[in-house]
Amino acid sequence: MERLWAPWRLQYITQEKPGGCIFCEKPHLGDDRAAHIVYRGDLAYVILNAFPYNNGHLMVAPFAHLSEFEGLPSATLQEMMKLAQRSTRALKLMFHPDGLNLGFNLGAAAGAGIKDHVHLHLVPRWVGDTNFMPVLADVRVIPQSLDQAYEQLREGFARLET
Repeated sequence: MERLWAPWRLQYITQEKPGGCIFCEKPHLGDDRAAHIVYRGDLAYVILNAFPYNNGHLMVAPFAHLSEFEGLPSATLQEMMKLAQRSTRALKLMFHPDGLNLGFNLGAAAGAGIKDHVHLHLVPRWVGDTNFMPVLADVRVIPQSLDQAYEQLREGFARLET
């Protein structure tokens, strides 16, 4: 039997699960690097997914705790889309994906891990990035740490502003 070592997963498995909303709590930590918030707007922000589908998996979330997509104020929705567009540019600049998946998972039945705070996923994709690991072992191989992805994306966002 082959073994895949992923010691960084032990912290997730053994840690006490938070009771609050991470999309509400992360922006107030006072340390965007530790929270993996790569960019802040006025009404929404961009954060790395702590349990990514692929390397560079981002999410755009409003600062306000809003659970219904159809209830998003127009200004918040507009800013989220602008941040998604900027995030797409940063991902293309720094990660050079072959494509991207963008989407909202609305409700637990639709796959939302956090269903009470609307957020948009941006998942970079590469030809051949789906391999046997998820199918046979229910394991995803992410080739870069969140801290490394954070640094790369912060640089990408900064380069877009100049």
